[in-house]
Amino acid sequence: MKNYQEVVGIDVSKKTIDAYCYHAQVHKEFKNDLTGYKSLIKWVLKATKNSAVFYCFENTGYYSLKLALYLHSKKVIYVEESPLKIKRSSGIVKEKTDKLDAQVIARYGWLYREELTPSTVKSSAHLELGRLLALRDQLVRNNAGLKGTLKEMKVLLTSSTTDLGCISLKRSIDYLTKQVKAIENRIEEIIFDDISMSKNYELLRSMRGIGLVVACQLIYHTGNFTRFKSWRAFSSYCGTAPFEHRSGTSIHRRKQCHYLGDRKMKK
Repeated sequence: MKNYQEVVGIDVSKKTIDAYCYHAQVHKEFKNDLTGYKSLIKWVLKATKNSAVFYCFENTGYYSLKLALYLHSKKVIYVEESPLKIKRSSGIVKEKTDKLDAQVIARYGWLYREELTPSTVKSSAHLELGRLLALRDQLVRNNAGLKGTLKEMKVLLTSSTTDLGCISLKRSIDYLTKQVKAIENRIEEIIFDDISMSKNYELLRSMRGIGLVVACQLIYHTGNFTRFKSWRAFSSYCGTAPFEHRSGTSIHRRKQCHYLGDRKMKK
C-alpha cells in the first residue's frame, strides 16, 4: 500500500458513513446504502484529483459488509481493519464524533500503509455459512432458556400437561428444535457443494470429539484453512497461545494466554 498518495478513512454506522481524505483534509457524510456509495466514489475522485487512493474502515459486521461488497464489486482497493487496532493506535482522544473517528481511521491508514494489505470479501458460501452458524447459536441459546423455564414451571405445577403456559413453551421448544435442524441441513448443503470444504469437513469429522458445529466453525474462521500461515497463528487468534510477560529483574511472570482472542473459537 506504500505506492498510494491518499487514503480515505471511513467511519461506518447503521444509516450513514463519514469519509475523510487524509491529505486533502475534507470531510463529507453519505448514506449507508448503494446511492451513498456511488456518491462517495464520485466525491473522492473529485477531492483527490485522480490520485492513487485506497479506502480504510473498521470491521463493524453487517454495517461495513455492505460497503465492502460494493467496493469489491467495483474493484476498489480497501482495507477492513480491526476496530481495536485503530483505537489503540490513536493515542489519547478526549472527544468522539463521527467526523473525528473518520480522521483517526484515515490517519491510521496513512501511518501504517506499508504494513497493511488489501482486504477481500469472502465467498457467498462462506458468508452464508457464517450467518447460519451465528443464527443457529442464537436459536440454541433461546431454546435452552425456554427449556429451563419449562423445567421450573413443571416443579411448581401439579398438572403441567394441561397448563397453557407449559403447552405454549413445549410448542415453542419443538418449533425452535425444527428450525435448528433445518439450519444444520442447510449448513451441510453449503459444505458439500464445495469440493474443498467438503474434503476438509470429512477430515475434521474423522477426528474424535469433532462434530458438525466445531468442524464448520473451524472451516469458517480459518477461511477453509487458508487464512492463517501456521497453527501457531491460529492459536494466537483463538486466545489459547501462551505469551511471555517480563520486564527487567522485578517483573517475571509465567507464560499465560492473552485475554484478547476469538471467544467462540476459544470455547
